[in-house]
Amino acid sequence: MAVLAVAFGCDRPMPTAPDQSNLAYSTTDITVGAGTAAAAGKAVTVRYVGWLYSDSAPEHKGSQFDASTFSFVVGENTVIKGLEMAVTGMKNGGMRRAIIPPSLAYGTAGNLAAKIPANATLVFEISLIDVR
Repeated sequence: MAVLAVAFGCDRPMPTAPDQSNLAYSTTDITVGAGTAAAAGKAVTVRYVGWLYSDSAPEHKGSQFDASTFSFVVGENTVIKGLEMAVTGMKNGGMRRAIIPPSLAYGTAGNLAAKIPANATLVFEISLIDVR
């Protein structure tokens, strides 16, 4: 029976990142957009790339965990708090880099599906495609 458990995987705990809770939330505008700003109640479409924060990687971009385009309504808490904060105030065509500490991301739980360990700080580059 032990062989089956190993073959099919056991419930292993999510690996933890080094404690990055002391890192501060920050954003840097790479490109400033024009037009309507993203704000609470506005539907936005964004394209993003996400990396695990690394002290030693250029621009702190460690392992990439995701890249996608999707829409959400700002202020409805359907995305992690740090991503919503980063998008707020952006305008169409804008691009912003955000460093998001665990308290504004997935915290102590991490996100197994996205391969984000517990206590991980994230780096996002976000392009705002549309504000409605």
